Formats: sequence, structure tokens, C-alpha cells
Amino acid sequence: MKNLSINLFIAFVFALAGMLPTTEAVAQSDTDLELAEYYFNQGQYESAKLYYEKIYETNRTNRVYDNYFATLVALENFDEAEKLAKKKLRATRNKAEAYLDLGSLYKQFGKYEDASDAFKDALDELEPGRSNAVRLANEFIKLNEFEWAMKTYEESRKITRSDYSFNYEIANLQGIMGNHDKMVEAFLDLLLDSPHYIRTVQNSLNRNLNVQENEENAEMLKSKLLSRTQKYPDATMYNEMLIWLFTQEKNFDAAFIQVRALDMRQGEDGHRMMNLANMALNNDAYGAAKKSYEYVISKGKNGAYYISARIGLLRTMKEEVTSNPGVDDALIVELESRYEETLEELGKSASTASLMKDLAHIKAFYLGKIDESISLLEEAKELPGVYDKLAAIIKLELGDVLLLKGEIWDASLLYSQVELDFKEDPLGHEAKFRNAKISYYTGDFDWAQAQLNVLKASTSKLISNDAIDLSLLITDNLALDTITEPMLMFAQADLLAYQNQIDQAIVKMDSIMTEWPGHSLTDDILMLKAEIYSKRDNYEKAEEFLQRVIDFHFHDILADDAVFQLAEIYDYVYEDHERAKELYQQILTEFPGSLYAVEARKRFRQLRGDTIE
Repeated sequence: MKNLSINLFIAFVFALAGMLPTTEAVAQSDTDLELAEYYFNQGQYESAKLYYEKIYETNRTNRVYDNYFATLVALENFDEAEKLAKKKLRATRNKAEAYLDLGSLYKQFGKYEDASDAFKDALDELEPGRSNAVRLANEFIKLNEFEWAMKTYEESRKITRSDYSFNYEIANLQGIMGNHDKMVEAFLDLLLDSPHYIRTVQNSLNRNLNVQENEENAEMLKSKLLSRTQKYPDATMYNEMLIWLFTQEKNFDAAFIQVRALDMRQGEDGHRMMNLANMALNNDAYGAAKKSYEYVISKGKNGAYYISARIGLLRTMKEEVTSNPGVDDALIVELESRYEETLEELGKSASTASLMKDLAHIKAFYLGKIDESISLLEEAKELPGVYDKLAAIIKLELGDVLLLKGEIWDASLLYSQVELDFKEDPLGHEAKFRNAKISYYTGDFDWAQAQLNVLKASTSKLISNDAIDLSLLITDNLALDTITEPMLMFAQADLLAYQNQIDQAIVKMDSIMTEWPGHSLTDDILMLKAEIYSKRDNYEKAEEFLQRVIDFHFHDILADDAVFQLAEIYDYVYEDHERAKELYQQILTEFPGSLYAVEARKRFRQLRGDTIE
């Protein structure tokens, strides 16, 4: 009763002084242990010590001991802390951890020889079993005693009757110590014993070595992997690791050689090669992608991935031909022919519907065969077995072609159907954006802006960026201007340019420049004219307009667009790689936050010779 009264009195005094945070805390502090923990957690170690030294006489749980020991150390009371650790050492069965506490105490107070002796004693007390070793090693790691942790694993290997090698733990420890060479060796030893750890090893190596950016580490890893493939020719996980490393480096040609060897050795069906081909295509490594698809095709028409590879190969060719300025008309005609030959061989079905969509795009937007394109898309849309998302993608393409033809409201209807069917999907957001653009083309700027405001938060970064760009175009050119006619005329010109009615589009833009000289739309007009002349292969004229944006509108929002597009013209059309390199570098130095920065950096490094594809 007396102790309880004293505790309640102390709690009452602290409450009056505002030292206990709430009435709940007062209620919870009605025992010695709760008060001790309260003081300990508050950093009031003198008060905590008064309670813990009394509590420890009857309560020697790990929880009490740990806090009591930490309290004495915090108070720099070495003698009592040492006495407490030794008392536990005499009483506990787990001698290893008790010696560890003693060693950590000696280390903290600068008694390094005593600490080393205590750590050795801890190791001598290590009992067999993986869990005992891991627990003791982890305690050493917490103390930054990495060498002792390593000795723990090595000692456990000797005394434990088990094949467990601790390679995973040793590899991670070597990584913590910065011994990357030894870390890699341990991870590769681990794979020899346990190949199923391959994903874990890849993640750990990427985290520790950063092979995408650190060429020295990548070369070191590559050398060790090549050595392992020679030493263990049947251990295919080392080939898989090489494939992974090459794809991290974007060296898809080297990855192709390894995948082909593995596919042939194991008699695979081409699934690994298809994964590589798709990855190469997504990274614009067209040469490697084509080789990979062609390899799968060479397995024959009965192969599981034959149709997918044929489609992938054509898509790669299409991307290669159309992705950069200076599209060769002869190559487009040849591409159309290849598509048609493939469709004739494979037939029109749900499996080839995406092929039909791509061919329709080529016909409409590159060859002007709009009616053929519409017919092909209508046919693809109605094919039995076409899954819902692909059908929606075909509808979007059909809407784009109808808009190209001038059938605006039919296009809008298709977009609306997709938007309704895929409300929360990026596909639905894409449809919503295209409908917003129709509202912009037709001068309904308020409605367009309302839709764009929703799309700015889209989970698809591409759609979000497009929505932001169009929204800025509208707000920047309407907010300070009560006259809407220039904006309406520009939107009409934009639509005419999309529909390849170039002369009419230029007339409208020139009218804006004449009637409203110096209008805020000037840089947008220059950029649209540059785009038009690029499509006409008149790159000198396109360069002229882009240069005017750079010279007279350098601080406006479209300046980085102009620099990047000019860089691509010098890069891919003029093949003046030195000038292109200068322009890519300008993006990096003067527009570091640009959306083009990543691509500019990649191409700049390629032109400088940093990477080899």
C-alpha cells in the first residue's frame, strides 16, 4: 500500500507539473515498471534508474535487462553496467549474447582489447544451428563489427552439421562492407547451390552495384559471370544472369547471343527470345528486336509464338521507319506490302486484328488511303473473338481515321463509346482526351478545359502530360484576351493540319499573324508550321520556323520542344551528328526539367560513343 501511495503521489505531482501527457498516461503509470519505462522513454535516465535497479531484483526479463543496461550506459555508469552484464553472464544460458553486451560496453568506453576478448568469448559460446549464427551475426552487424559477424558465419559452418553455406548472408555482409568483388562471388556461389534465388540475387546486385550507371561494376560482374559459364557449362543460371546484366545495360545484341544459346541448348519454344524481342522493341533497339523475332519465326509455323513473332517483327519495322523525321516513302510502301503479305498468309482473325489495325494506320496516315483504312478497321472490329481492349483500341484508331476524313461527330461517338466502357482505365482516359480535343477543334473551349482538368490527374503520365499541354495552350491564349477569334482560328488550323489540308491551315495561321501581330499564339503557330513542313519533307523550312521559336521565344513554354525537334532533324535527316549533339546538350543544360531530357541524354551519349547497341 505504501509503494502504491508513493507511486500515485509521484504521478499526481508530475501531472500537475504538466510532465505526464494525458490522464491515460497517468493511469498506465501506476506500477513501478510502467513508471520506469515512462522515464526511460522520456530520456529521464536518473529517474528510470531508481526504478530499474529495484525492479531487476525480482524481474530479470530481457525487456527489463535491456532497458536497465541501456539506462546505465546512457548515464555513463560503466562500473554498474559492467557489473550488470557480468551478473547476466553468470545467470543466463545464452552466454554468447551476454558476452556481446559486455563487449559492446567495453567498446563504447574505449576498452578495445577487453571488447575484442569479450567478442571472442561470444563466438566461442556460439551454439550449432543456422538461427543461432544469424542472430549473433546480426547483433555484431548492429555494432558495426562486420568482421566478427563474418567470423560467426565461418564458425557456424564448422560446428553445424548441415550443408547450409551462409552464402546469402555473407554476400549481403560483404555488400555492407563495400567488398563488391567478394559479394559477387558469394552471390554466384549461392546460385550454384540454390538457383531459385536468381531474382533475389539480381535485385541485390542491382541495388549494390547499380550496373545501369556504374560501368566498372558492370564489367566486373560480367567478367565473373563469363568465367562461371566456362567453369560450369551446365549451370544455366549463369547464362540467365548474363542475359539479365546485358538487358540492364541495354546491350540487347549481346543479350540476343546468350538467349539464342540458351534456347538452343535447352530446346525451348522461343518464349525467352520473345521476352527479349519485346524488351528490345520497347527500348527502340530495333536491330536486336528484329533479330530476336526472326529467330522465333525461324522455328517454323507450328511454333507457339510464330504469329506473335510475325506481328512483332512488322511492328518493329513500322516503328523503325516512322519513329524519326525523314520518313522514306519507298519504305512505307514496302512496309504496307509486307503487312498485306503477312495478313494473306496468316488470315484475318482475332489473332491478327492488331496487325490489321497497324496496317490501317499506315494506309490512312502515310499513304492517304483513308477509305481502305476505314474498311479494314471496320472489319477488324467485327472479327469474332477479339478481346474487349483490343476492340476498343481499334475503335480509337477508327475514330482517328474518321477525324482525318472530316467525319468529326462519328469519330466523337466512337471515342465516347470507349470512354464509357473503360471509365477508370487509361484507355478510357485516352478516349476522353481525344473527345476533349474535338471540343477544342470545334471551339468549345470551356467544355474542353473541363475534361482536361480531369485528365491532368490521370494515372497515365503520357495522357496527363498531353492534357496539361492542351490545357495550357487554351488558358495561355484565352485568359488575358477577351477576343476568342484568334484561338478559334488556330484550333481550326490545327484540325486542318491533322487532316492534311495544309494550304488551308497555313492561310488561317497567316491570317492570325496579319490581323493580330504579336499575339501570344505566335510561338504555337511557328511550331505548327514547323510540324507541317516536316511532314512535307521540307526540313529547311521546318528548321527556319523552329529557329525562330528558339531565337524569339526562348523563355516560352515551347522552347524545349523546338530545340529537341531541331536536334532530331540534324540527327536523323541531315545526319549532322555534331550539331545534333550540341542541341541535345542544350536540352540537358538549359532545360533540365524538360520531358525530352531523358531521350536527349540517351541520344547524346550514343552520339558521343558512350553506349553500343
